[in-house]
Amino acid sequence: MDLFSPVTLGDLELANRVAMAPLTRMRSGDSGVPGDIVVEHYAQRASIGLIVTEGTYPNAESQAFVGQPGIVTDEQVAGWRRVAEAVHARGGRIVVQVMHGGRVTHPDTNGGRRVVAPSAIAIDGVARTSTGKHPYPVPHALTAGEVRDVVADFRRAAERAVEAGLDGVEIHGANGYLLHEFLAPSSNVRDDEYGGSPENRARLAAEVVTAVADAIGAGRVGLRISPEHGIQDALEPDRDDVLATYGALLDRLRPLGLAYLSVLHREPAGDLVQELRRRSGTHLMANSGFSTVTTRDEAVALIEAAHADVVAVGRPVIANPDLVERWAGEHPENEPRTSLFYAPGAEGYTDYPALRAG
Repeated sequence: MDLFSPVTLGDLELANRVAMAPLTRMRSGDSGVPGDIVVEHYAQRASIGLIVTEGTYPNAESQAFVGQPGIVTDEQVAGWRRVAEAVHARGGRIVVQVMHGGRVTHPDTNGGRRVVAPSAIAIDGVARTSTGKHPYPVPHALTAGEVRDVVADFRRAAERAVEAGLDGVEIHGANGYLLHEFLAPSSNVRDDEYGGSPENRARLAAEVVTAVADAIGAGRVGLRISPEHGIQDALEPDRDDVLATYGALLDRLRPLGLAYLSVLHREPAGDLVQELRRRSGTHLMANSGFSTVTTRDEAVALIEAAHADVVAVGRPVIANPDLVERWAGEHPENEPRTSLFYAPGAEGYTDYPALRAG
């Protein structure tokens, strides 16, 4: 198999093995409704095997960024319907990443609402809000009943994604957001059924994925994790604990038959990622992380060595809407303009040139 060959992940039939990694772009305004430029941005990238959208919030208090899209209101669902229709019109496949920000937010970002987490431990850092930079607040530790409400919110978000015509959902269990906060011993010091042992810390992520799979079918569901990433104070320094925690999660999810497992890790071909792949029993979407840009050579090598089934690519997809065509023909690439990643408007978003106009 090679990077440019088709692959089927559960119910998702992809034209090639390149995925667009979920990329925060903050272009959906105060309403969280994907508008014209968001529609255009994703449609431009429809030749990528699978588009995974930016993290999208399943309830209002879980919004992590100014300008982040949601999938809560009817208007937001209608916006995503336009995105899905535009991508499908160009032959693409697109899933929405459902993301609860957990403690990685601020009341000035989420409309004055609570900031929640597994435990009342603040991130050591500052949040970038609509009113400037502020220290992260001490979050409200969710009660067991409120944790179950989170599961219901993810389930409803997935149902709304399918209503909008999206091809499926990716559950965000990575990068220090809520589900990862429950997985990591540094941010989860609970002593109830959702904390303490590796199995208990894995419980919420397992319940969310199971509920979503029950709602829309496991063949439409992926899970993203980032073991050992060490970001936003979700620290996992003990490899044995990491294996125990994520192993417990994936052992529980394996019978579901998920579409894929997406793993963000600096060593996608290493022992940890490959063991988690084996434990999951499903297709692996590899992503080598934030610190280095995924190159064509790396992506080709991962697939040819059978270390992954799909490779998620970030910054090159931002700058090259036709990245698959460029990589297939070994054409030069546009350089991403990093200063515009999180700026409002079309500049640095929909204005990167394609190889062929039209």
